[in-house]
Amino acid sequence: MLTPPDGFVSGMVAVIGRPNAGKSTLVNAIVREKIAVTSPRPQTTRGRIFGVRTTPEHQIVFVDTPGFHRGKSALNKAMLNVVREESRGGDLVLFVADISQTPHVDDIEAASYLFKGVEKVELPVLLVANKCDLVDDDAVEQHLAAYRALGRFAAEHIVSAVTGRGVPALEAAIAALLPEGPMLFPPDVRTDQDESTRAAEIIREKALIETRQEIPHAIAVEVEEAREGKAPGTRYVRAIIYVERESQKAIVVGKGGERLKRIGQMARRDLQAVFDVPYFVDLWVKVKEDWRERPDVLRAWGFDV
Repeated sequence: MLTPPDGFVSGMVAVIGRPNAGKSTLVNAIVREKIAVTSPRPQTTRGRIFGVRTTPEHQIVFVDTPGFHRGKSALNKAMLNVVREESRGGDLVLFVADISQTPHVDDIEAASYLFKGVEKVELPVLLVANKCDLVDDDAVEQHLAAYRALGRFAAEHIVSAVTGRGVPALEAAIAALLPEGPMLFPPDVRTDQDESTRAAEIIREKALIETRQEIPHAIAVEVEEAREGKAPGTRYVRAIIYVERESQKAIVVGKGGERLKRIGQMARRDLQAVFDVPYFVDLWVKVKEDWRERPDVLRAWGFDV
């Protein structure tokens, strides 16, 4: 661990909330780099994603968790295990709510988990009312009252992760609640994810965007190879996009391979922006039947089932 200046604070902050509340967008906004993938699709985040924000005064390590949703598949149960584990450790919890809407059943379930029952969390919980840019102030206040009723929050913050409204104040409030301590990561590190992990997440994000409503949650990505490219100063990534059905494979590939080509082009642009080197992205699509229901596959991909 690095020795920080006197008065330096640091800590772990779990970010939880229902699917599509804007958790990943919020983490990216505070860290000031695209760490977690985002898309209009719920449950884009599937595992633990660490984003690190370091200033001369503090270091905040965010754990962006999957959306809180009690689905029936083995994948959903594994994702819920991630939420439970991460929200019980660390120093602070952010409960991110979509303030453009009244509480959803998943919001109520998440709040119940945090504040009630034998598993209730003992850490301070901040209510982060996100997406305030989508509604007027009167609607924000009405919806906020409904969210306040879900539990005893230590504080509340109205923000827009997209426009940046309220984000600096939220960061300052988080830092004020953290204990004095050492840097947990070097000051120039913004995520614990390696190249392969970030590449897999970026490719999956682009595949979700391209397939929209056609393949709800049946896409997984595994990077088989990440290495130096043939040309000096370039990188090569070979990845497999897994689906559950042959019909889904055809959707991802697209007519004449055009959709798969677009996915690769978008992923290449993001990878080049993140790592500041030219990339060649080699994508393949394979069928792994019912992978979301197969504990052996999920364990091999790092899920706790």
